[in-house]
Amino acid sequence: MNKPLDEARSQELAQHVKSKTKATFDNAYRGALATKTATYVQGFLVIPGRRKPLEHAWLELDDCLIDPSLPYLNRGSQDLYYFPAQRLSVKQLKAAVEEAKEDYPEDPSLPIYGTAPYAYYGDLMLGGEEYQAAYQAAEGKCRELKQQEIAENN
Repeated sequence: MNKPLDEARSQELAQHVKSKTKATFDNAYRGALATKTATYVQGFLVIPGRRKPLEHAWLELDDCLIDPSLPYLNRGSQDLYYFPAQRLSVKQLKAAVEEAKEDYPEDPSLPIYGTAPYAYYGDLMLGGEEYQAAYQAAEGKCRELKQQEIAENN
């Protein structure tokens, strides 16, 4: 069962953490640190009219999703489909970012890679089987939305 996206809380958090366009992983990271009880989620986002899923990050609470990148998506919650691949508590997230900074100081510390063995899903994201499952589900949703668009235009 998918949790609903809380648009109001997403907008509030985006303002609070001063989210930036095209910085979905950083926006979610800063949002997780500010929220503290949220789970940081990496996965894929499907938006009607786009051919491929987007690598994306958001937050999950017990009752809803919060997306601090929402102001830059130019869509309402009814037009956004989230496919989670990896979930991290704030404690796990901090540890993974610190480890990435230590091991690869020249590279960005986000996104956090899933479990090995790695494969590419989408254009950039690396991950294991959980990423493959999320990416395939997101691709399926893209095809479904495209078929709906074709049917509506005929």
